[in-house]
Amino acid sequence: MRKQFAVIGLGRFGGSICRALSRQGMEVLAIDKDEERINEYSSIATHAVIADSTDETVLKNLGIRNFEHVIVAIGDNIQASILTTLILEELGVQKITVKAQNDYHEKVLKKIGADQIVHPERDMGERIAHNMVSNSVLDYLELSDEHSIVELIASAKMNGKTLIELDVRANYGANIVAIKRGEEVIVSPQANQQINKGDILIIIGADKDITRFEKQLLD
Repeated sequence: MRKQFAVIGLGRFGGSICRALSRQGMEVLAIDKDEERINEYSSIATHAVIADSTDETVLKNLGIRNFEHVIVAIGDNIQASILTTLILEELGVQKITVKAQNDYHEKVLKKIGADQIVHPERDMGERIAHNMVSNSVLDYLELSDEHSIVELIASAKMNGKTLIELDVRANYGANIVAIKRGEEVIVSPQANQQINKGDILIIIGADKDITRFEKQLLD
């Protein structure tokens, strides 16, 4: 069975999630107060409905509690975002992900039961900044305030060395969880796995440890 998602708010963030889920074959209910946006996504989402998500009766009638995951992607209206999240929680929705505008907004969302809170603009800014600072960083994903997953390009210093020779965990406190080599992806590589210059290393660890690894082992 296809997973059922509802996306509330079809701005840039909500719209991109709606498109991505639809491309993956998921069942998507798109909700927005703007008729033009609903018309735009009527051919993309499984269902597209003009509705006010701050009206509990409307959400009940849409059967929102039957959806496995609801994404609240409301733009600048923090009050509407908070009220919608509160209603979804009270209706017993299994998983609620909400776009936060700022830290205060996030604190309120946590208190009222949001399962996952995202800051798309801030997170994208972090990723772009990391890419700008280092030519070796391909991608960056913040896991918490202090931990991240980073994609790095293996340098000439690492060429021909095995993971046990580098001993990244002991020397840097980080873990290489996968290696991409062309079309091949090596998941949970063994200690005797050799690294080639140009391999893409997926590393998880504390930010300070990953930074130290970058400075000492990358070009």
